Amino acid sequence: MMKNIFAFESVEELQKYSADIEHLNEKLNAYQVLLEKEFGLEDLPKAIVWTSKEIATTIFSDIPVPAFTNEVRICMSPSVQEWREFHLNQLEGKRNERIEKYYNSITLDHVFCILAHEITHHLELFIEDFDDERENSIWFEEGMCEYLSQKLTLSAEQYEELVAVESEMIELFQKKYGQHSLDKFGAGSYEATSLTAIMINYWRSSKAIKYIVEDCHGGDIHKVFALYHEWDKTGRHIPLTEYFGVKAF
Repeated sequence: MMKNIFAFESVEELQKYSADIEHLNEKLNAYQVLLEKEFGLEDLPKAIVWTSKEIATTIFSDIPVPAFTNEVRICMSPSVQEWREFHLNQLEGKRNERIEKYYNSITLDHVFCILAHEITHHLELFIEDFDDERENSIWFEEGMCEYLSQKLTLSAEQYEELVAVESEMIELFQKKYGQHSLDKFGAGSYEATSLTAIMINYWRSSKAIKYIVEDCHGGDIHKVFALYHEWDKTGRHIPLTEYFGVKAF
Protein backbone atom coordinates (compact mmCIF):
# COMPACT_ATOMS: atom_id res chain seq x y z
CA MET A 1 0.00 0.00 0.00
CA MET A 2 1.30 3.44 -0.91
CA LYS A 3 1.89 5.87 1.90
CA ASN A 4 0.55 9.42 1.78
CA ILE A 5 3.15 12.08 2.54
CA PHE A 6 2.14 15.72 2.85
CA ALA A 7 4.51 18.54 1.93
CA PHE A 8 2.56 21.73 2.42
CA GLU A 9 3.80 24.93 4.01
CA SER A 10 1.02 25.13 6.61
CA VAL A 11 -1.56 23.01 8.39
CA GLU A 12 -4.23 25.26 6.88
CA GLU A 13 -3.10 24.40 3.36
CA LEU A 14 -3.22 20.70 4.16
CA GLN A 15 -6.70 21.05 5.63
CA LYS A 16 -7.82 22.94 2.53
CA TYR A 17 -7.06 19.93 0.32
CA SER A 18 -7.71 17.05 2.71
CA ALA A 19 -11.17 16.18 1.33
CA ASP A 20 -9.95 16.29 -2.27
CA ILE A 21 -6.93 14.15 -1.44
CA GLU A 22 -9.19 11.58 0.23
CA HIS A 23 -11.42 11.52 -2.85
CA LEU A 24 -8.44 11.18 -5.19
CA ASN A 25 -7.12 8.28 -3.12
CA GLU A 26 -10.49 6.51 -3.31
CA LYS A 27 -10.53 6.85 -7.09
CA LEU A 28 -6.91 5.74 -7.27
CA ASN A 29 -7.66 2.56 -5.32
CA ALA A 30 -10.36 1.63 -7.83
CA TYR A 31 -8.12 2.43 -10.80
CA GLN A 32 -5.27 0.45 -9.28
CA VAL A 33 -7.50 -2.62 -9.04
CA LEU A 34 -8.44 -2.18 -12.70
CA LEU A 35 -4.78 -1.96 -13.75
CA GLU A 36 -3.92 -5.03 -11.71
CA LYS A 37 -6.75 -7.03 -13.25
CA GLU A 38 -6.49 -5.91 -16.87
CA PHE A 39 -2.82 -4.99 -17.31
CA GLY A 40 -0.91 -6.91 -14.66
CA LEU A 41 0.14 -3.99 -12.47
CA GLU A 42 2.40 -5.34 -9.72
CA ASP A 43 4.99 -2.89 -8.47
CA LEU A 44 3.74 0.36 -6.99
CA PRO A 45 5.67 3.41 -5.85
CA LYS A 46 6.11 3.55 -2.09
CA ALA A 47 4.33 6.86 -1.60
CA ILE A 48 2.40 9.77 -3.02
CA VAL A 49 3.80 13.14 -2.00
CA TRP A 50 0.95 15.65 -1.98
CA THR A 51 2.20 19.20 -2.34
CA SER A 52 1.68 22.54 -4.04
CA LYS A 53 2.63 23.38 -7.60
CA GLU A 54 5.35 25.73 -6.34
CA ILE A 55 7.03 23.12 -4.16
CA ALA A 56 6.62 20.36 -6.76
CA THR A 57 8.30 22.41 -9.48
CA THR A 58 11.00 24.21 -7.47
CA ILE A 59 12.01 21.82 -4.67
CA PHE A 60 11.12 18.29 -5.78
CA SER A 61 11.81 18.96 -9.46
CA ASP A 62 12.66 21.72 -11.92
CA ILE A 63 10.18 20.41 -14.50
CA PRO A 64 7.24 22.88 -14.78
CA VAL A 65 4.62 20.15 -14.39
CA PRO A 66 3.36 19.55 -10.82
CA ALA A 67 2.89 15.81 -11.28
CA PHE A 68 5.61 13.22 -11.91
CA THR A 69 6.75 9.81 -10.79
CA ASN A 70 9.77 7.57 -10.37
CA GLU A 71 10.24 4.10 -8.93
CA VAL A 72 9.88 5.38 -5.37
CA ARG A 73 7.18 7.99 -5.32
CA ILE A 74 4.58 10.06 -7.14
CA CYS A 75 4.60 13.81 -6.57
CA MET A 76 1.25 15.50 -7.14
CA SER A 77 -0.61 18.75 -6.63
CA PRO A 78 -4.25 18.05 -5.64
CA SER A 79 -5.39 21.61 -6.36
CA VAL A 80 -8.06 21.95 -9.05
CA GLN A 81 -7.36 25.68 -9.25
CA GLU A 82 -3.64 25.16 -9.76
CA TRP A 83 -4.34 22.72 -12.57
CA ARG A 84 -6.80 25.14 -14.17
CA GLU A 85 -4.11 27.82 -14.17
CA PHE A 86 -1.54 25.32 -15.44
CA HIS A 87 -3.68 24.42 -18.45
CA LEU A 88 -4.60 28.03 -19.20
CA ASN A 89 -0.90 28.94 -19.25
CA GLN A 90 -0.50 26.52 -22.14
CA LEU A 91 -2.37 29.00 -24.34
CA GLU A 92 0.57 31.41 -24.07
CA GLY A 93 -1.76 34.39 -24.06
CA LYS A 94 -3.75 33.32 -27.13
CA ARG A 95 -7.44 34.09 -26.75
CA ASN A 96 -9.69 31.12 -27.39
CA GLU A 97 -13.05 31.31 -25.67
CA ARG A 98 -13.89 27.62 -26.05
CA ILE A 99 -10.59 26.35 -24.68
CA GLU A 100 -10.49 28.94 -21.89
CA LYS A 101 -14.00 27.98 -20.82
CA TYR A 102 -13.05 24.31 -20.82
CA TYR A 103 -9.89 24.72 -18.76
CA ASN A 104 -11.64 27.05 -16.33
CA SER A 105 -14.25 24.37 -15.67
CA ILE A 106 -12.12 21.25 -15.21
CA THR A 107 -12.99 19.28 -12.09
CA LEU A 108 -11.39 16.83 -9.70
CA ASP A 109 -12.19 14.14 -12.29
CA HIS A 110 -9.70 15.74 -14.66
CA VAL A 111 -7.13 16.17 -11.90
CA PHE A 112 -7.51 12.47 -11.16
CA CYS A 113 -6.62 11.66 -14.79
CA ILE A 114 -3.23 13.23 -14.11
CA LEU A 115 -2.71 11.12 -10.98
CA ALA A 116 -3.90 8.03 -12.88
CA HIS A 117 -1.40 8.84 -15.65
CA GLU A 118 1.44 8.73 -13.11
CA ILE A 119 0.54 5.33 -11.66
CA THR A 120 0.02 3.92 -15.17
CA HIS A 121 3.74 4.48 -15.77
CA HIS A 122 4.36 1.64 -13.30
CA LEU A 123 2.94 -1.03 -15.62
CA GLU A 124 5.51 -3.70 -16.41
CA LEU A 125 4.19 -3.65 -19.98
CA PHE A 126 6.35 -0.61 -20.72
CA ILE A 127 9.82 -1.40 -22.02
CA GLU A 128 11.87 1.41 -20.52
CA ASP A 129 12.70 1.52 -16.81
CA PHE A 130 12.67 4.75 -14.86
CA ASP A 131 16.47 4.93 -14.83
CA ASP A 132 16.81 4.36 -18.60
CA GLU A 133 17.54 7.17 -21.04
CA ARG A 134 13.89 6.94 -22.09
CA GLU A 135 14.45 7.72 -25.75
CA ASN A 136 13.08 6.32 -29.04
CA SER A 137 9.73 5.11 -27.70
CA ILE A 138 8.84 7.45 -24.84
CA TRP A 139 5.99 8.85 -26.93
CA PHE A 140 4.36 5.42 -26.81
CA GLU A 141 4.56 5.20 -23.02
CA GLU A 142 3.46 8.78 -22.39
CA GLY A 143 0.69 8.53 -24.97
CA MET A 144 -0.55 5.23 -23.56
CA CYS A 145 -0.51 6.61 -20.01
CA GLU A 146 -2.57 9.55 -21.24
CA TYR A 147 -4.96 7.32 -23.18
CA LEU A 148 -5.56 4.75 -20.45
CA SER A 149 -5.89 7.27 -17.62
CA GLN A 150 -8.40 9.34 -19.57
CA LYS A 151 -10.31 6.67 -21.46
CA LEU A 152 -10.78 4.40 -18.43
CA THR A 153 -11.72 7.04 -15.86
CA LEU A 154 -13.65 9.81 -17.63
CA SER A 155 -17.18 9.46 -18.95
CA ALA A 156 -17.47 9.06 -22.72
CA GLU A 157 -18.66 12.66 -22.99
CA GLN A 158 -15.82 14.01 -20.83
CA TYR A 159 -13.26 12.04 -22.82
CA GLU A 160 -14.47 13.20 -26.22
CA GLU A 161 -14.52 16.81 -25.03
CA LEU A 162 -10.93 16.48 -23.79
CA VAL A 163 -9.82 14.92 -27.08
CA ALA A 164 -11.44 17.78 -29.01
CA VAL A 165 -9.74 20.44 -26.87
CA GLU A 166 -6.31 18.82 -27.14
CA SER A 167 -6.73 18.43 -30.91
CA GLU A 168 -7.46 22.14 -31.12
CA MET A 169 -4.38 22.89 -28.99
CA ILE A 170 -2.28 20.84 -31.41
CA GLU A 171 -3.63 22.88 -34.32
CA LEU A 172 -2.84 26.12 -32.50
CA PHE A 173 0.77 25.21 -31.71
CA GLN A 174 1.80 22.55 -34.26
CA LYS A 175 3.68 24.98 -36.47
CA LYS A 176 5.51 26.58 -33.53
CA TYR A 177 6.34 23.52 -31.41
CA GLY A 178 5.22 20.33 -33.17
CA GLN A 179 7.28 19.99 -36.32
CA HIS A 180 9.59 17.28 -34.95
CA SER A 181 8.91 13.54 -35.11
CA LEU A 182 7.33 11.96 -32.04
CA ASP A 183 10.36 9.66 -31.99
CA LYS A 184 12.32 12.71 -30.79
CA PHE A 185 10.17 12.90 -27.65
CA GLY A 186 12.63 11.92 -24.93
CA ALA A 187 14.26 13.10 -21.75
CA GLY A 188 15.60 16.19 -23.49
CA SER A 189 12.06 17.32 -24.29
CA TYR A 190 11.65 18.49 -20.70
CA GLU A 191 14.47 21.00 -21.11
CA ALA A 192 12.24 23.18 -23.30
CA THR A 193 11.72 26.66 -21.88
CA SER A 194 8.05 26.71 -22.89
CA LEU A 195 5.44 24.68 -21.05
CA THR A 196 3.47 24.35 -24.29
CA ALA A 197 6.54 23.01 -26.10
CA ILE A 198 6.62 20.22 -23.51
CA MET A 199 2.89 19.51 -23.42
CA ILE A 200 2.35 19.32 -27.18
CA ASN A 201 4.37 16.09 -27.08
CA TYR A 202 1.75 14.62 -24.76
CA TRP A 203 -1.20 15.77 -26.86
CA ARG A 204 0.33 14.42 -30.06
CA SER A 205 1.34 11.13 -28.41
CA SER A 206 -2.13 10.62 -26.93
CA LYS A 207 -3.73 11.32 -30.30
CA ALA A 208 -1.41 8.81 -31.98
CA ILE A 209 -2.19 6.11 -29.41
CA LYS A 210 -5.93 6.70 -29.77
CA TYR A 211 -5.58 6.24 -33.52
CA ILE A 212 -3.48 3.07 -33.13
CA VAL A 213 -5.83 1.48 -30.59
CA GLU A 214 -9.22 2.52 -31.91
CA ASP A 215 -8.78 3.03 -35.64
CA CYS A 216 -6.14 0.39 -36.38
CA HIS A 217 -6.82 -2.37 -33.83
CA GLY A 218 -10.49 -2.17 -32.94
CA GLY A 219 -9.91 -1.02 -29.38
CA ASP A 220 -7.66 -3.98 -28.53
CA ILE A 221 -5.11 -2.38 -26.18
CA HIS A 222 -3.44 -5.72 -25.45
CA LYS A 223 -2.82 -6.27 -29.17
CA VAL A 224 -1.13 -2.87 -29.36
CA PHE A 225 1.09 -3.73 -26.39
CA ALA A 226 1.96 -7.06 -28.03
CA LEU A 227 3.04 -5.29 -31.22
CA TYR A 228 5.08 -2.80 -29.19
CA HIS A 229 6.96 -5.67 -27.55
CA GLU A 230 7.44 -7.38 -30.91
CA TRP A 231 9.06 -4.18 -32.25
CA ASP A 232 11.45 -4.20 -29.31
CA LYS A 233 12.30 -7.92 -29.43
CA THR A 234 12.98 -7.91 -33.17
CA GLY A 235 15.62 -5.20 -32.82
CA ARG A 236 13.81 -1.87 -33.30
CA HIS A 237 14.89 -1.84 -36.96
CA ILE A 238 12.58 1.04 -37.85
CA PRO A 239 11.33 3.98 -35.77
CA LEU A 240 8.30 3.16 -33.64
CA THR A 241 6.22 5.83 -35.37
CA GLU A 242 6.90 4.16 -38.72
CA TYR A 243 6.18 0.73 -37.25
CA PHE A 244 2.75 1.87 -36.07
CA GLY A 245 2.05 4.12 -39.07
CA VAL A 246 1.87 7.39 -37.14
CA LYS A 247 4.78 9.34 -38.63
CA ALA A 248 2.36 12.14 -39.56
CA PHE A 249 1.18 12.75 -35.98
